[in-house]
Amino acid sequence: MGFKKWIKSNPRIKKIAHFLLIPRNRYRPRWWVRVFLNPFFHKRGRHSVIGRRARLDLFPFNPFELGANSFIEDFAVINNAIGPVIIGCRTLVGISTVIIGPVTLGDDILIAQHCVITGQNHNYSDVNLPITQQKDIVKETRIEDQAWIGANSVIVPGVTVGKHAVVAAGSVVTKDVPAYTIVAGNPARIIRRYDADSGEWVREK
Repeated sequence: MGFKKWIKSNPRIKKIAHFLLIPRNRYRPRWWVRVFLNPFFHKRGRHSVIGRRARLDLFPFNPFELGANSFIEDFAVINNAIGPVIIGCRTLVGISTVIIGPVTLGDDILIAQHCVITGQNHNYSDVNLPITQQKDIVKETRIEDQAWIGANSVIVPGVTVGKHAVVAAGSVVTKDVPAYTIVAGNPARIIRRYDADSGEWVREK
């Protein structure tokens, strides 16, 4: 049995490990985890940049990867407590954007300001328990290469945004977005598709 599995299989040890990693009533790691543990567990590509004021709530028990020449701007929040956060190469994460794993971003993606991209949701089904005490719903969210996510958009858990798709500003994406389409609205719907024959973006009927 591996070390991680041994910790997870023993509730007492798991509770102690959790306390050592995370302060009580907080959702970010202790300073020593950020300084001494994370650099050995997480991967950063060459020439990648993380803004000095970005908030990295990263833990060693889930992967975090930032590809070469990618940029996380100031005031963005990245959290891998629930699942991995994988960011490809030449991808921009805009100011004040929040990413909560499990989330996978491809290459050459543009994410504008104040977006929320999450693979985690809260369960509310048991009315006898506070929502904060119910088990999280976790579904991986994926954004494929060359996509553009407009400012103030929300991508909910389990959604895939296809290659070179565009999510218009202020959209709430609740279902998969096909490649080479533009979606807008709440909930987001397709408003244009790329027509390979004409080489133009055609309005959806």
